[in-house]
Parts: sequence; structure tokens; C-alpha cells
Amino acid sequence: MNRRTLTMIASVGVGVVALCMWLAARRVSAQSAAQLSTPVYNPYPPGILPPDLNSEVERVLREVDFIEGRAIARWKALKPPTLTGQPPILQNTGTEAVETLGELMNYDRNIAPEKNQACASCHMPYVAFSGPIPSVNLTMIAYPGTAHFRAGKRSAQRYPYAPFFPVLQFNDEQGLFFGGNFWDSRATGYLLRNPDAHQAQGPPVDTQEMGNPDTACITFKLSKAVYRPLFELVWGKGSFDINFPPNTEQICATPGGAAVFGGSATPVQLSAADRTRSNDVYDHWGQSIDAYEQSVQVSAFSSKFDAFLKNKYTLTGDEKAGYDLFKGKGNCNSCHLDGRSTAPTPPPPEGTAPNSEDTGAAASVTPLFTCFGSANLGLPLNPRDAIFYQNTPDSLGFTANPFGFGFRDLGLGTFLRSGPGSWANPNQSWKPFAPTVDGQMQTSSARNVAMTPQQCPTTEAPGPYFQKEFFHNGYIKSLKQLVHFYNTRDDFKFDVTSGHCPQGTTEKVDCWPRPEVPATIDMTIGKLGLTDKEEDQIVAFMQTLTDGFTRPYPNRDTYTGSCKTGGSAKTQGNESLIPTPPLPACASAICGVFPFPKPPLP
Repeated sequence: MNRRTLTMIASVGVGVVALCMWLAARRVSAQSAAQLSTPVYNPYPPGILPPDLNSEVERVLREVDFIEGRAIARWKALKPPTLTGQPPILQNTGTEAVETLGELMNYDRNIAPEKNQACASCHMPYVAFSGPIPSVNLTMIAYPGTAHFRAGKRSAQRYPYAPFFPVLQFNDEQGLFFGGNFWDSRATGYLLRNPDAHQAQGPPVDTQEMGNPDTACITFKLSKAVYRPLFELVWGKGSFDINFPPNTEQICATPGGAAVFGGSATPVQLSAADRTRSNDVYDHWGQSIDAYEQSVQVSAFSSKFDAFLKNKYTLTGDEKAGYDLFKGKGNCNSCHLDGRSTAPTPPPPEGTAPNSEDTGAAASVTPLFTCFGSANLGLPLNPRDAIFYQNTPDSLGFTANPFGFGFRDLGLGTFLRSGPGSWANPNQSWKPFAPTVDGQMQTSSARNVAMTPQQCPTTEAPGPYFQKEFFHNGYIKSLKQLVHFYNTRDDFKFDVTSGHCPQGTTEKVDCWPRPEVPATIDMTIGKLGLTDKEEDQIVAFMQTLTDGFTRPYPNRDTYTGSCKTGGSAKTQGNESLIPTPPLPACASAICGVFPFPKPPLP
């Protein structure tokens, strides 16, 4: 899809006015809209689920339906491509066809068993395809799935620029892993050779997300989707020549993990040939969504910084000072690469040029602001994370986390051990490295970290601001806090858990609780010596990485919720802090799997 077309699309319907008219026509009560067939699961103590959760879930669903309507209109207006040549190519509009197909899939709520969750339910464009509900970002961290209120264990990662991560690989010389998708890099791309497409195959069958019990359910639902003709145009008319058994619809309306399935991952009984054909369709599901996420609708390269690289924008004084700090004293550029050198490298006192500056031409005009690696930043356990409370079975007999607060998120380390809550490791040669990467989480792109809805122009209090969450466990609530954590983690470290900072200190200001995973901590941060103003300047620079400056960012105009005001970015969200309960030992299913964490986790 060319940029001129995208600019026209962004103005369709006069933005918010059209959206509000659409939503008003579709407004229904939370109970009647959801029409849940599964009894609500609520193992949470008071205060973990936000009081507006039902209404906010419904608000997002209305926005999802509106964007799906826009995508359908775009598909209907698409001039069909011409299949020609050897190898066969969909000439002229083939790119737009597959990107539009992925968009239609992304906003299709009918894929979930309860028909109440799309991929986009946790990833909306006005927050760079991250979590769209401020109260969830402030409280339960992980987003609820199709079966209310099961929830995952981590914050919703942003889509943009994730498609550019390589297949997961261990670099023997560096002794480091690079690539993959998801916080723990478990979407390795080992088979599709595309981690982003592999990642897109996860949520539809994740028990705590869209929750289908079988990948064949997605194939079955795509065969009945209104956009089936577009799928067949892109991937072939014989794609759905599958003999589904009569009980397929009943099976696929039941959330995964239900005891009735007896642990089977393939309850839809297909012949070997039909299972292979269904698997092909599911591969095309992942590839189509990846096409959408790679497109300029999502990964747009349209920020102030992109204009700056083209000499079409001059950074303000604070933005320029922040950029110099980002690639200098702040050491941010050692992981969030911008196509320039990092000065100093490593940080003082080892660094040899603490005042140096890279004045050469940019080595990359499309920098991704990531090294594709992973790191354990030393974040404390966040007792607000919904995963800790899901230690009893729901009405379907499913228990998300039998370990309760014995759960520890070892990230990449758990994946390499094929541990609970992750995926199977497809490469046995990686497993011995698990103790060296325990607690490591993917270094996401810094691009769009500051994106918010247009009417809530910042992530920072006093605002008006949109409440986001940062890092894998949502512990940090503002970019100011994020930079302050990098800067002072080791200056204000206390041997306490979250919610128990000593009297006279303020958590996230001059008290950082002990890390959830104390081994393998990245020591290139934590004591940077930045002043308060320098922290603010780095935040100002990070805000230049928000797409939508050189041209409108598609569907950023679709937020119909409210903004927050008041307070300070330094203590933003601290009113939601709760005391961590006494922690039992790390569960043996996590920390007792060979090779064991070193040193052993408490």
C-alpha cells in the first residue's frame, strides 16, 4: 500500500466524529455484548481487577469493530491483483491484498471461542499496538482473555518493528541470544523462518488469551469469515477443502484448557491430509498478520527522528540534549541501537571517551532502536500481576498458575528449559545456557514507546495523559520512572519486596525493591549519574520516536476513552502499589528443572 493511499485512508470518516456516531449506534451493555457461555472466573482479591473492566473491554471491542469496518471497506475498494509470471506473482496490488488480509484478521473478534476478543483487543493502534485500557495497565498488568477473567502473565508488547527481528540464534562468539519474538523470545521462527509470523500463531490458542483449543479452529473460523474470498485470492482457492467433523463448531466454542479435552491439543478430529491442509492455513494466518505488522500502517518510520535523519526536522534543545545523553552518558544506545556509535562504551570508569560525540553520517536511516537481544534489568516482582492469583481451577477445570506466588518469571531461561507458561524449545543445544539467561527479557524497539491517543498527548503526569505500563511486568508507569530506574537502580536498592520500602523513602523515587531474578542482572545500567533534568531530556528524545509526525498514523484516531490528569510522573501510579505477600520458595517446576538457576533462587 503506497503512502498516498494511507494518508487518504487516515482521513476517512472525519476521524473521531464518524467513530463516535458508529459507536453510539452499537452501544450495548457489557453483559449482553459479551454473551459469555462460560461462568466468570474471579480468583482475585479486591483491587486487582479494575472496577471499570467490563465497560472498558466493551469500549475496546466497539473500537475494534469500527476499525474492522474500515478494513472491510478498504478490501472492497481493492482492485484485484493479476496472477502472472514464474514464480507466480500477484501483480500490482498483491502487497496491499496480503496486508489488508492480515489487518482483517487482526481485528476479527469472531476468532475467539466467545467471539469477544480479537488480536487487537490487547494491541490497539493509538498506543502503538500495546495495551489499550489504562486501568488494566495500572492494576492487573496482563489483559483478560476470551474466558473472563483468565489473564496472562506479562504486559502486551508493541507490534511496530517486531517483524524485523531475526530468527532466534545463539551467537557463540558473543555468548548471547539474538532474535525471536515475545518477551521471552519463544517465537523463534524456527520453521517459518519468521519470528513475527510465529508469534502471531500464539495468542489464538493461548489458554489465557483468545483461547482456541485447536489451531484447526482458526482454520474453521477463517473458512466462515466474510473475508474468505480475500484469503483464497492470496493463498489459493483450495485452502479450505477440509472435511471438518460435525462437532467442530461446538469444540471451537469451548475455551482451551478445558478438562473436557483431556489435555489434547488437537480435539478437532481431522484426517492426516486435512490436518496438513489446516496447518498450512494456520501458517498463512501468521504470515498474513506479519504482512500487516510489517506494513507502513504499523511499522511506519514516520517519526520526528525519521524526519531529523532526512534533515527535515531540527531537534529542540531538550530533544538534542536527550539524544546526546541517549547515545552517551545514559548508555541507552548500547542496546537500543540508533545507527550511531555509543560513547562511552562501556560506561565509566571503563569507558575511554566519556565526552565524545559521533559526528559522522548515520550508519542506518531506518534504525530500529534495538539490538535484538535480551537482558535482565533487575525489576522487582510485581504483586499486581494477575498471574499470581490464578492458582485455583475455573469452571472448565483449568488452572493457569498452580504455583501461586511460587511462580517466578525467568523469561528466556524458562523457555530454554521448555518450562511452564512458555513454549517447547526446538533446539536442545540451547538448553545448557538457561542459567546464563534467567530473568532475561527481550530488548524491544524504543520506537513508539511514547505513543498515545491524540487527545491524551503524553504518557506522563500531570497530563492530560494516557496511563501505559512499561517492561514485561508493568512495574513502571511512566517514561520518567523508566529512565530514573535505569539511572538509579543501584543507588537506591533495598532488600525489600515491592510495597515494603522503608519509612521515609518513596518507592520508584529513592527506593528500588530487590529484583525478582537476582542473577544475570545487566550491570551496564543502574548507576548512570544522570541529573533530574537529564532524565527529562532523555524522555523528550524518546518522544521523538513516535510515528505519525511526517504523515498521519492510521487508526490512531479511534480512542473513545478518557485521559488522566494530575500527579507527578515521578510517582505516577504509586497509588496502585500493594504490599507483596511473604513469598514461598520458587516452585520446583520452574527452578528445579535442570540446568538449575545459579545461584538458586529463593
